[in-house]
Amino acid sequence: MDNKLTPQQLRRRSDPEALGFGTTEELSPLDGIVGQQRALDALQVGLNIKDERNRYNIYVSGATGLGKTSAVSYFLRKLSREQGTPPDICYVHNFRSPQEPRYLLLPAGRGRELRQDMERCVEFLRRELPKALESEEFKAQAKEERDHYTSQRDQLFQELESKARELGFTVQRTPVGMNTIPLKPDGEPYSQEEYTALSEEEKANILHRQDELQEQIRDVFRRLGQLEEEWQESRRKLTKRAAQFLVEPRFCQLTAKYAELERVQEFLGEVQADILEHVEEFRQTNKQAPTPLPFPQAQSQDRFQRYSVNVLVDRSQEEGAPVVVEENATYTNLVGTVERRVQFGVVTTDFSQIRPGSLHRANGGYLVLSAPNLLRSWMSWDALKTALRTGKVRIEDPAQMLGISSTEGLRPEPVPLDVKVIIIGSPWLYHLLHHYDEDFQKHFSIRADFAMETDWTAEAEHTMAGFVRSRQSEDSGVLPFTSSGVSRLVEQAGEMSSDQKKLSIRFSQLAALVREASFWAAAEGAAEVQAKHVRQAVEKRRTRHSLIEEKIREWIARGKLIVDVDGGQIGQVNGLSVVDMGDFAFGRPARITANVYAGKDGVLDIEREAKLGGRIHTKGVLILKGYLGAQFGGKRPVSLSASLTFEQSYFGVEGDSASAAELFALLSALADTPLKQGIAVTGSIDQKGRLQTIGGVNEKILGHFLVCKELGLTGKQGVIIPRGNVDTLMLPEEVVDSASAGQFHVWACSKAEEGLAILTEMTMGERDENGLYPEESLFGRVQARLESIREVLREEARTSGADDGDN
Repeated sequence: MDNKLTPQQLRRRSDPEALGFGTTEELSPLDGIVGQQRALDALQVGLNIKDERNRYNIYVSGATGLGKTSAVSYFLRKLSREQGTPPDICYVHNFRSPQEPRYLLLPAGRGRELRQDMERCVEFLRRELPKALESEEFKAQAKEERDHYTSQRDQLFQELESKARELGFTVQRTPVGMNTIPLKPDGEPYSQEEYTALSEEEKANILHRQDELQEQIRDVFRRLGQLEEEWQESRRKLTKRAAQFLVEPRFCQLTAKYAELERVQEFLGEVQADILEHVEEFRQTNKQAPTPLPFPQAQSQDRFQRYSVNVLVDRSQEEGAPVVVEENATYTNLVGTVERRVQFGVVTTDFSQIRPGSLHRANGGYLVLSAPNLLRSWMSWDALKTALRTGKVRIEDPAQMLGISSTEGLRPEPVPLDVKVIIIGSPWLYHLLHHYDEDFQKHFSIRADFAMETDWTAEAEHTMAGFVRSRQSEDSGVLPFTSSGVSRLVEQAGEMSSDQKKLSIRFSQLAALVREASFWAAAEGAAEVQAKHVRQAVEKRRTRHSLIEEKIREWIARGKLIVDVDGGQIGQVNGLSVVDMGDFAFGRPARITANVYAGKDGVLDIEREAKLGGRIHTKGVLILKGYLGAQFGGKRPVSLSASLTFEQSYFGVEGDSASAAELFALLSALADTPLKQGIAVTGSIDQKGRLQTIGGVNEKILGHFLVCKELGLTGKQGVIIPRGNVDTLMLPEEVVDSASAGQFHVWACSKAEEGLAILTEMTMGERDENGLYPEESLFGRVQARLESIREVLREEARTSGADDGDN
């Protein structure tokens, strides 16, 4: 089998001619969601199941940069157009319990109508009520009532004065009450001297008659009080009749207009009754001239305010179900709040200060939330679960909920909730919530997984072109792409997925690349983006992130990090590792060495002993021991002492992708046979000697290539990889060009023996019936070395036994 790969196998190409267009200007923008059929199916199920218990909400899971929020929003807006518009949400004054404002639900757009109707009604009352109460007809009726009261009052006083004279007194009215003055028989009042001169019997008689008169006076005052009450009641009824005559036709019109809305009917009835009940207050309010105060917030509250309508959610301009994307899901942004005003240093509020949250705005539609943002506030998360559990949106003051405020605020009536909640987050957060929060399992029973890649097909390539056309429509800085530019972008999507059969659909990264390629094309004065501009954008981006990578190569070139890329060494091979910095990953060669000596300690993993090796790396070393036993210990025990390590490695080592390289170094040390240092090795090994697929193969090959280039390409350098990684090769064009020129090579191997043959140019040999390999084969040398170690150990055992016998 020819293990060397051809340049064509190192990178899949996209044919610009096959795209069938000159530039993306000829195309239509992308319409739809690409490569996420699984997620779309899950969304369809979750959004179409109607459940009163709010269990079928959706968690959209996926890595960052997939455009999950944009895709979900697009899908929801398309779906919402086919649905009816939910009602407006309003709050009005509760006349029975002012601290608990009532909600009203009206058909879309009619909340604004009701508010305007009530504003016109209040304006009508402000204008016409004073006129009605100041009209000549009303004044005449009021005067008639007042004259009747005055006549009855005067008659009572006349009867009192007549009774007083019968008892020998005169009555004198003063501002502070009534005085009774005794009279002489001739009708004149007694002087002080005359009264003093009276006998005790006469004085007692006067006092007796005075007590009788006082009782008469008290009776008169009781009757006057009753008359006053009757007069006030009569006046109120008169004013109420006048106001009712004015108001009733108006409210009859409103009642007929909103006849199908029961709660609006109740509100209108309560407003009318309250107006008639407090008509005198409005009359006094209109008579008072307002005194300007220095601060607007210090103005006294309008008595007509309680008849207004607070339109919390106005859907007059909406079509279909609402789609609300809440990017900052704080408690108040989510469930709403009650604002406050300051009057004369006193904090006050009323129903008109109620403000909606995103749950109100999304009611009847869809609410999209970011999981990390939502979970930053436990109050927001608890409030959302409570709303879904109860089916109501309750606006509460956070300070009162936490018990840190003693002031009583409004408690608005909860609004019925009918919403589908879509939370967008990472798979890790999904599993965390699913495991630790039982409410999450109840209310988010649908999971929609967004894939990171899609199949590389001709259709997918045309989709990528449509994506570029969409970016042109959305961003004026994006230039048209030629077919070669789109092909290079497609290839870059293949590089991002590290797969010749897949394309990355991390559209946020692709959109950034499209924008940067347009920038470099514009800087050159080009009107269109070609392949070279995409290539330049990729190279510039790599340069911006590769400072540490270049520093490592510099250390290798200066000999500070020892890496041999020429000649041969016994027990030494270049393994490959990947350094992942989050937004950038690069490969680098790592020198792996092995030493073998007589002993029974087996293979010592220095990384493990130094606590720098991870569990998977340790597993790889243990598997290596299993391979040695299977190959060389079929009939005889394998006894040796060996050590393996990553030289100049000062950080943790994890993964089993170096197990093949470690095996090759160990076998080289056992066979005392040099390995080619220009050829690096990556791949994990199993106990049967098969090379298994590993990750990061493109970064590893590029890392070794750049080091070889830095130290000088010889034409003998390259990388051995598992054959299973061939279809994951999407190497940079520079590496492919070097392979075409014969300066760098990539070999794909299925078994360890194939890789050893490339590194040593020796045959492995075949075991005979006695389990022995040919002496001149590599495995024969290994077997001979193991046998020599066994002999040393047997001799040591004999010597040790003889010494014990002598003792």
